[in-house]
Amino acid sequence: MTPRKGERPPVPEPLPAPVVDAHTHLDACGAKDAADVSTMLDRAESAGVDRVITVADDLASARWAAEASTWDSRVFAAVAIHPTRTAEFTDADKAEIERLAQQPRVVAVGETGLDYYWDYSPPAAQHEAFRWHIDLAKRVGKPLMIHDRDAHADILKVLTEEGAPETVVFHCFSGDLEFAKACVERGFVLSFAGPVTFRNAAPLREAAAFTPADQLLVETDAPFLTPHPFRGRPNEPYCAAYTLRDLAALRGDDVAELASAVSGTADRVFRLRTVTSDLPNGEGLR
Repeated sequence: MTPRKGERPPVPEPLPAPVVDAHTHLDACGAKDAADVSTMLDRAESAGVDRVITVADDLASARWAAEASTWDSRVFAAVAIHPTRTAEFTDADKAEIERLAQQPRVVAVGETGLDYYWDYSPPAAQHEAFRWHIDLAKRVGKPLMIHDRDAHADILKVLTEEGAPETVVFHCFSGDLEFAKACVERGFVLSFAGPVTFRNAAPLREAAAFTPADQLLVETDAPFLTPHPFRGRPNEPYCAAYTLRDLAALRGDDVAELASAVSGTADRVFRLRTVTSDLPNGEGLR
C-alpha cells in the first residue's frame, strides 16, 4: 500500500552514533506541552537524534521555545523574530526577545536574516531587524542563527558592515559551492536540511560535499523540508537521521564518524555541554 502524503515517514534504524538536530520547530510539529515534547524526543532518540534546538519565528513561539527547553534535557531553544514577521517590530518585542535570549537554555539568537522570496515584510524592516539581532547576539554572547532566502549577497554585506558575531550559523544553507566557500572562509557554520538530499539539488549537494566537518551541522527545519525519499510528507526531528546518512554517502564519510563530528560541532557552536537548567536543581528536566 502506498503511504498517504500526510503520514510521517517511518522511523529509521538508529544511527551508529547520536546526532543533534540543529534547527527544528517542535511547536509547528504539533507539540503543545511537556508530554508532547517528550514523545517527540523519544521518537527522535530511537533514531539516534539525541538532542534538538527548537527555534522561534515570532514572539509567541519564542516564549514557547524558551519554556519548552526547560521541560526536557534533550531540548534547547533559539529565539528571534523571523524576517518575514518584522513589518512591525516594536521596542516591547525587542525587550522581550532580549530577555528570553539571556535564559540559560536558549543557546542562539535566531532565526533572523533576510527573506526576499516572500513579501510579508518590507526589505527595510528586515534589514533593521537583522542588524538589531546581530547586535543582540554579540551582547548576549550567543551564536547568530541566520535565515537566508534569495539574499546571499546582502546577508554577507550586512554581516560585514555590522561585524559578525563570534559564531554565525546559516540555517538550512541554500547556497552553491562558491557561496559555501565564502561562508567557510569567514568561519561561518553551515547547517544542511532535507533539501541537500534532493536529487535535483546538485549545486547544494556540491556545497555540502565541500564543507569541512567542523563547520557542518544537520537539521530538519521540521515540520518542513522532509528529506528524500519522503519529500512532501510531515517532517520531525528523527528525520535528521535520513539526512545524516545521505550526507555521509555524498561525502564518502563513515556514518558514525560524520555523526560524531556533527554532534561535536553542535556541542562547540552552541556550547550544549555547558548548558544547565534555569530551574532549581534541574527540576522539570527529563
